[in-house]
Amino acid sequence: MRQSLAFVLLLLALPAVAQIYKYTDANGNTAYSNQPPNGTKAEPVDLPPLNSVDTVAPPPAPPSASQNQSQTQQNTAAYQVLELTDLPQGEALRANNGTFTVGVAIQPRLQAGHLLQLIVDGTPYGQPTNVPRLQAVDLDRGEHSLAVQVLQGAQSIQQSQTTTLTVQRVHVGKP
Repeated sequence: MRQSLAFVLLLLALPAVAQIYKYTDANGNTAYSNQPPNGTKAEPVDLPPLNSVDTVAPPPAPPSASQNQSQTQQNTAAYQVLELTDLPQGEALRANNGTFTVGVAIQPRLQAGHLLQLIVDGTPYGQPTNVPRLQAVDLDRGEHSLAVQVLQGAQSIQQSQTTTLTVQRVHVGKP
């Protein structure tokens, strides 16, 4: 076992040494060394040359014109339907604590890498998500404009039409 381990270690070190010698030690064991021992008959070990392959990564193929065009079309009009749903039409939304959920109708399905961002009064609201249900929390009473954006990274790809909504909340009448 010890001899096999020594042999394997020597084989691993072969690229760093010029010659390997094989000999029999005083106990009768076969041993290998990179230097011939003094006073012992040693034979050089001839090993076949090591195989090596130079790895060169192929350059990336340039995108074709049709791929560039389809990517541009996908980014400019990725979705045929993008709109907010589950909102009252022509009446106020009663949300006593200012919290409510809106749905997003999107066709085709949200693509990988795209996220939905709720826009309230012209500014992003909450965290972008891939779930087509968005929640507004603790919105003040009064009129608000809502929309949804599709984001790819930090870039806005598409935005829905803006919907105006009046939020009704309970007035506590604090002094």
